[in-house]
Amino acid sequence: QVHLVESGGGSVEVGGSLRLSCVASGNIDSTTSVGWVRQVPGKDREGVAAIGSDGSIAYADSVKGRFTISRDNAKNTLYLEMNSLKPEDTAMYYCAADRGRLKGMYFVRSVKFEYWGQGTQVTVSS
Repeated sequence: QVHLVESGGGSVEVGGSLRLSCVASGNIDSTTSVGWVRQVPGKDREGVAAIGSDGSIAYADSVKGRFTISRDNAKNTLYLEMNSLKPEDTAMYYCAADRGRLKGMYFVRSVKFEYWGQGTQVTVSS
């Protein structure tokens, strides 16, 4: 089992920045694939960024150049640095993890993770 707890969400103006954190516990190590997924009510979940088991990093086209995913294995913490935020970035952001030996792009495209956090809300206002 893997337990994930997100933090760092909030309200910000267009062009602002936020840093999301996700602390993981349980059966997780440096080869565990991790990522961030967002969802707006009434719409499908969207893969935002992911780090595969091989360390490969992938981003959705909509966030490339603005968001940065990173992990601190010593702290079992995953981060999502979000800059130049837009109103369309408004969503509930979920941290997710998977023990599959797959590349980051697989998770961004499929949004298929074994474990999920409860989510943290990000609201970008104009």
